[in-house]
Amino acid sequence: MATKKVPQRRNKKAGKSTGKSASAKRLAKCKSCREKKKAYDTEYHATTKRKKYRAKLNKQTRKGKCPPGYDVSHKKDGSTGCEKRSVNRARNGKKGSSKR
Repeated sequence: MATKKVPQRRNKKAGKSTGKSASAKRLAKCKSCREKKKAYDTEYHATTKRKKYRAKLNKQTRKGKCPPGYDVSHKKDGSTGCEKRSVNRARNGKKGSSKR
């Protein structure tokens, strides 16, 4: 007896939602606002201070302080420690709330 083929079901809402905050809604509607924010972010992340900050974290990850698959993560007290990449990066959308 042959098995019945089931059609692929994809998540129709994937990639279509916007943030719930007032600023996220404004950026979703206003193209010039998005462009202005992108220009600001590009300029901000190009500063020497931000480059040094990223380099410091990357260096800690490369040094072997963290095992493969882990990132340098910030704790509530301001220090850093190792945390799984998936957990560290997933927290970004949860108002930055942390159990660490």
